Amino acid sequence: MLAYPTETQKGLFIGVFWSIFNMGAVVGASVSLGQNFHSKANSVGNGTYIGFLTLTLCGALIPLLMADPNGMIRTDGTKVTAPRHPSWKLEIYGLWITLKTDPMVLLLFPMFFTSNWFYTWQFNEYNNALFNIRARSLNNMVYWLAQIVGSLSIGFLLDQPTIARRTRAFAGWTILLVMIFIVHTWGYFYQKHYTRESISLAAPKLDIYDHGFTPKILFYVVCGLLDAMWQTTAYWIMGAMSNDPAKLAYFAGFYKSLQSAGGAGVWRADAAKVPFMNVFISTWTLLVAGLVFALPMIYLRVKEHTAISDEVLARMDDSGRIYVAAEVPVPTDNPRRSYRSPKTEGS
Repeated sequence: MLAYPTETQKGLFIGVFWSIFNMGAVVGASVSLGQNFHSKANSVGNGTYIGFLTLTLCGALIPLLMADPNGMIRTDGTKVTAPRHPSWKLEIYGLWITLKTDPMVLLLFPMFFTSNWFYTWQFNEYNNALFNIRARSLNNMVYWLAQIVGSLSIGFLLDQPTIARRTRAFAGWTILLVMIFIVHTWGYFYQKHYTRESISLAAPKLDIYDHGFTPKILFYVVCGLLDAMWQTTAYWIMGAMSNDPAKLAYFAGFYKSLQSAGGAGVWRADAAKVPFMNVFISTWTLLVAGLVFALPMIYLRVKEHTAISDEVLARMDDSGRIYVAAEVPVPTDNPRRSYRSPKTEGS
């Protein structure tokens, strides 16, 4: 989704990926809702897990249908660079080269770290704490449906050809900042009325037919929009930094590893019974901090086009030699390299 599209299609590819990705969650939530709509147990039944297992096993077979990247040509006529398979030593060297030649990616690490942090408050401290199993299942379904809308909408904005790429990057950043304050200002007025101790007193959980459920499910929809917009924008920023699959693989690796580290940390805090409000405030603070750190990186690093001079790993062969831009071998099957935009090509 980062290496295959042209520079004007990255938001679309990310949005489509995120929509398919979350359609699985929509199906899962729908299965849970159907299985537990009349449940009084406040917990899922065995049929729910059997359904999930069946869907997962089917999904494991889908990658067998993937197209061969060696034969892919983009819509602008450029050829997708086929993934390399270097030695493990060269992989480690490439990681070092990525950090050495593109240290600005370090400013994205706080954004990466907090990209799953909010799930704990949304899923455990809000959805699980306040709602019964039927309401939770419905909340989950609309949450993941909202993700599809949020990802496609911000991806559409980030791909607008009439707007300069740098302007789009700052627009995406601004939308995220506004969404953070909308979600967490709204959420604060809910969170201040309950604690971990108050919900543990066997108080009845909120049902879909209870008074006050509608605004609370609408809030959860907005939470889903923020999640999708955050993830899509993070991916898009990485895609704006490079068109080379090797470098993008390292960026995605940084993203997923830091994302998982942050998620693990806050889930552990939840297991240690940290007060709900503390988790909520930490979520709000870290999201804002992630954007603050990312802003100078966007200003200094995101350009209108990615040139071959920026693609160090694309100029490195399997022996570790890095060619200067003028020496890069040109494939005989297509004279236009995948990491050159049409504008760079003619300059």
